[in-house]
Amino acid sequence: MSKFPNRSSVRFAIAGLTVAILGLSAAAPTVHAEEKKTFGLGRVATDAEVKAWDIDVRPDGQGLPVGKGNAAKGEAIFAAKCAICHGDFAEGVDRWPVLAGGRDTLKSEDPVKTVGSYWPYLSTVYDYIYRSMPFGNAQTLKPDEVYSLVAYILLMNDVIEDDQFELSNKTFTSIKMPNEKNFIDDERPDTATLKKGEPCMKDCKSDVKITKTARILDVTPKGGDDAPKGVAVD
Repeated sequence: MSKFPNRSSVRFAIAGLTVAILGLSAAAPTVHAEEKKTFGLGRVATDAEVKAWDIDVRPDGQGLPVGKGNAAKGEAIFAAKCAICHGDFAEGVDRWPVLAGGRDTLKSEDPVKTVGSYWPYLSTVYDYIYRSMPFGNAQTLKPDEVYSLVAYILLMNDVIEDDQFELSNKTFTSIKMPNEKNFIDDERPDTATLKKGEPCMKDCKSDVKITKTARILDVTPKGGDDAPKGVAVD
């Protein structure tokens, strides 16, 4: 009898070893790189959950939901859900924010910052209303209602003149806010200074003077070394 196995025996031995290796490979679980980074807590968010959070709207219109509305419809919605705080014509009630007016007051000593006088992008109006309003009942407005409310606020600020103008995801970016050009991109790192020649560096005040004192709140310094020179302190 030969001390060496015949070719048939070798073939069967190799075949058996191959099957065994393949079996071990199939039984071993595949570990993905991303699975190694988890801590075994929570779960992957569903598409519906992500959609519920992904509601921001950008100045270029990205994120706007499909919908439409006009100021005529927005007036009724505003009266029912917004006027109690912001007034029938967006003029504000008590200390609640004024949403309309204030045009050409930003350079005055008492600037009135409203949607029409100050806000640079209409997307901020839509995003804020859709995300946070009405006060105490946020995210209950449907997209068509928000478009109508935004259109009404634009009408109260004389940005549009037609209460039938259809504001929608298609016409939204055609609206330019009056103060948009007065905002600039800040390209500074955290501690760098403004570049020479940037806007807002012209006609600046050379010094700051206290013109009024906080009599009721009683927070103005009461004399001594902390008192502003040349200013009477009550």
